[in-house]
Amino acid sequence: MSADPPPQDEAAAPVPPARPLVDVAALQDAIARFARERDWEPFHSPKNLAMALTGEVGELVELFQWLSEDASRGVARDPLTARRVRDEIADVLVYLVRLAAVLEVDLDEAVRSKLATNASKYPVHLARGNAKKYSDHRK
Repeated sequence: MSADPPPQDEAAAPVPPARPLVDVAALQDAIARFARERDWEPFHSPKNLAMALTGEVGELVELFQWLSEDASRGVARDPLTARRVRDEIADVLVYLVRLAAVLEVDLDEAVRSKLATNASKYPVHLARGNAKKYSDHRK
């Protein structure tokens, strides 16, 4: 009797290319139109957009600062903070998408590539249930 083959590492399975993981074309168009209507395009250099993105991430992080782990899980449901959380997440997304557009980065391809890289760095059998960095898995 032959042994069953070892289980496949589900993280190593390639992501099928048929359906986009990230489709932001309409959002990119809306953001570009918003900037164009205000003549803000000259200010949308990669440096400025990266700095603005960092600022917005900081504003998002500020909403979680000093909260317990449990309290942080309820921030988006708490009426006192839910709107601010959604607004800051939206700001982060807008700047990230605009930066990708200005740099001509295909977000779908970038995400697919990064997921494949991470699947290789963090195989399920080594990474499941722990938060160790990939370089510490084989130690």
